[in-house]
Amino acid sequence: MSTLIFFLALIWLGSGFDCNFKDSTRSEEDKLQVHLVPHTHNDVGWLKTVDEYFYGANNSIQHAGVQYILDSVIPQLRANKTKRFIYVEIAFFERWWNEQDHHMKTEVTKLVQEKRLEFINAGWCMNDEAATHYNAIIDQMTYGLNFVQETFGPDARPRIAWHIDPFGHSSEQASLFAQMSFDGFFFGRIDYADKDLRLEQKRMELVWRGSRNLGEGSDIFTGVLYNGYNPPKGFCFDQFCTDPPIQDDPRLFDLNVQETVDKFVAITNLQAMHYKTKHIMLTMGSDFMYENANLWYKNLDKLIKYVNAVSTGYCSTFKGVLVKPTQV
Repeated sequence: MSTLIFFLALIWLGSGFDCNFKDSTRSEEDKLQVHLVPHTHNDVGWLKTVDEYFYGANNSIQHAGVQYILDSVIPQLRANKTKRFIYVEIAFFERWWNEQDHHMKTEVTKLVQEKRLEFINAGWCMNDEAATHYNAIIDQMTYGLNFVQETFGPDARPRIAWHIDPFGHSSEQASLFAQMSFDGFFFGRIDYADKDLRLEQKRMELVWRGSRNLGEGSDIFTGVLYNGYNPPKGFCFDQFCTDPPIQDDPRLFDLNVQETVDKFVAITNLQAMHYKTKHIMLTMGSDFMYENANLWYKNLDKLIKYVNAVSTGYCSTFKGVLVKPTQV
């Protein structure tokens, strides 16, 4: 099954995650692979109407303007081929797309073809799983998937189901996603007791059989995200966040590169202890983030650069690699 991979860093994976730089026989397969996934979560109606969210209106209720997110992300992707982004909610993307001129549509199509802008889930919205009828789920997914197919072609078809915000998950939803030919299903919210037990037992990833009647036809690889769908504590680089940027100019005060790398290594090693595989995902984004995408990409570039440069003095060595979706 395939999964999402954008920016990739590799950590030495040792017994108990001890520091050990004397063993030079370890191969690439013996290293922990940390996947940084730039994303935004855009509710298709919550505290404001859909159009208020799109335009950024009525910000006295909540500051959120989806059109500005896409306006900001797309130039970042066009300017640097190492950049990646995933997008989910077609209700907003279609509104934005309809306002673009021919040149911009051509550039965005190129980004989609190069898998640098990738549609994930791609229903009209990210539907609830408790109160929805299966007909409504199929209808709204059909609308979004048809838009992607008709606009960007079959190669743009989403392969990953992404339900990071619904409060609870149903076997019917897993079965439907499997029947829609999704390769994987990731979500962020589960009962706290269930999550605690899964963390303890390293059962955050599984193959979910959604239907006893359909059997293997309803099987789908499923992953529970470690941080809900938020970035790790201390690594939110959005304008809405208060975490510090990476300050790396030796001519200025308050350098924090070593502190940042130490913290990142500790956080990723801790997360990895709760998963059976050598692959972990960090969701770098959250609700209505990336209105100023430069904040994220500039600091993610620095994070990858300095963690990659570590060779001694830390518990982990990273090697930055840019890869396409790969087999799991």
